Amino acid sequence: MFPKYDVIVVGAGHAGCEAAHAAAKMGSSVLLCTMNMNTIAQMSCNPAMGGVAKGQIVREIDALGGMSGIISDKSMIQFRMLNRSKGPAMWSPRSQNDRMRFAEEWRLALEETPKVDFWQEMITGLLIKDKRVMGVKTGIGIEIAAETVVLTNGTFLNGIIHIGEKQFGGGRTGESASKGITEELVSAGFEAGRMKTGTPPRVDGRSLDYSKMEIQYGDENPEKFSYSEKTKPLTEQRTCWITYTNKEVHETLETGFDRSPMFNGRIQGLGPRYCPSIEDKINRFAERERHQIFVEPEGWNTVEIYVNGFSTSLPEDVQYKAIRKIAGFENAKMFRPGYAIEYDYFPPTQLKPTLETQLVENLYFAGQINGTTGYEEAASQGLVAGINASLKVQEKEPFLLKRSDAYIGVLIDDLINKGTEEPYRMFTSRAEFRLLLRQDNADIRLTELGYQIGLADEKRLQNVRYKKEQTARLINDLKQKKLEPDQINKGLEKIQTAPIKEKITIEKLLKRPQITLEVIKTLDVELGNYLDQYQADQLEQAEIQIKYESYIEKEQQMVEKLSNMENYKIPQRFDYLAIPALSAEGKQKLHKIRPETLGQASRISGVSPADLSILTVYLGR
Repeated sequence: MFPKYDVIVVGAGHAGCEAAHAAAKMGSSVLLCTMNMNTIAQMSCNPAMGGVAKGQIVREIDALGGMSGIISDKSMIQFRMLNRSKGPAMWSPRSQNDRMRFAEEWRLALEETPKVDFWQEMITGLLIKDKRVMGVKTGIGIEIAAETVVLTNGTFLNGIIHIGEKQFGGGRTGESASKGITEELVSAGFEAGRMKTGTPPRVDGRSLDYSKMEIQYGDENPEKFSYSEKTKPLTEQRTCWITYTNKEVHETLETGFDRSPMFNGRIQGLGPRYCPSIEDKINRFAERERHQIFVEPEGWNTVEIYVNGFSTSLPEDVQYKAIRKIAGFENAKMFRPGYAIEYDYFPPTQLKPTLETQLVENLYFAGQINGTTGYEEAASQGLVAGINASLKVQEKEPFLLKRSDAYIGVLIDDLINKGTEEPYRMFTSRAEFRLLLRQDNADIRLTELGYQIGLADEKRLQNVRYKKEQTARLINDLKQKKLEPDQINKGLEKIQTAPIKEKITIEKLLKRPQITLEVIKTLDVELGNYLDQYQADQLEQAEIQIKYESYIEKEQQMVEKLSNMENYKIPQRFDYLAIPALSAEGKQKLHKIRPETLGQASRISGVSPADLSILTVYLGR
């Protein structure tokens, strides 16, 4: 009935979609298995992509040739660049999306991708022989053979939904949980754990009073995620709103605490630290009189509203009473209550940097199965797992991203070396080289790599090379061109910055905090005409590289120092237990994680500098 596939992807969420698309585009035959064809790429929680550090990840996926950026652009209803008041390392793109169109665009993209087949059924087990995966087993007993398998099960593995004292099996509201895979993996020697996440109620937008809320517009000149020419920035946007909880809301919520699965011990898994439920917020931060609520439309034409900031698993009657005491929600009609979901995950220290498991060859994990939270984190892992599964079939070198290459590299390195006991979320603070890993230069950093592995197309590569050439030419000109005092001093006085007393290059002037290329355009007509010949992204690149030149150079020097350790390979079968001088914890962690390089070993929690020195000596021998 089925041919033998190069790659079988189990689960069609954000990770599964990226994995299937990447592997197929690289030439592998792919079977994408999902329990429901109608929920491919479902935005299970908020209808948005990007945000702080997450926006950088979407740009990186796009630069490599993945689809999340293009799909986000095609389904976008609002765009905002967050943290514009801070330095460029912190700028983070975020879109509000049409939930239905997002899923539709992903499904259409996959159906248009040659070599992707689909199968709708629960996968209940794996075919494993001699510690090597051979395929999958379905709920009705079909066995499908494959060279590699990528598991992207999301919250479905033995998922339990909690609403107050009620609990029932499910991977998402209205959808059944997936059973069988966890038990099989545990019997094969894998360590498993439980995690928890949640979602807020959805309400009828027609029942809200927006006059009592603060309006939140999109950017005046919206950008987009994708570097490709397949998408365009929005010309029209939907607005969002902000409102707040109050003392009455908190008191009403507290009446349900005795029936809360979070507080009475029914939920065992740890929830996301940086996206807590509303009951957790008012319990942990009892001194705060209010909490911010973002009121987000679910699409262009729907009246459904996502109540961001009100995630809860309290009884539905308590949710209903409490939400109606929020300003603007006095007459709110609820479409469905919020809930918590508990599910199985596998500590990611059991993975290689390729996201292949250490215990079973050719088996890859991506997404929430690895303990992460968020669409963007999942999509990036799916992309890397799909790429490496395809490369493994083709018997090519694996695709690895270092911490200095991408936020995706930071994410994977953190997971496999440090593990996580709570849902992992990406932040800019996790990246030590964040000035190099900006959202604006993801194409410069990664498109060539994407092209080399057969994912990014030649047109993208040409565009990046042109951008780099034009940026270099502009920077060189700005270093050469000089401005006279009488040419610009009147303009400098207007913006309250010190006048110049002698000729100065534009480059030196641009290093002033108050000066931008947009300001320089206004100082001299001829100069403005010259700068107008460059594209906006080229001007932005030149300005950032000039303004932050010394800081960028320092980070690059740090990268070069660390690269020696990254290049020092450790034999796969190296016997750490045979080194008596290693500390007990260092020996245990090194034996378990089996780092591939000395650099990776240095980042493992519990491996001390002394352990590293001893290991270096033994490797030298």
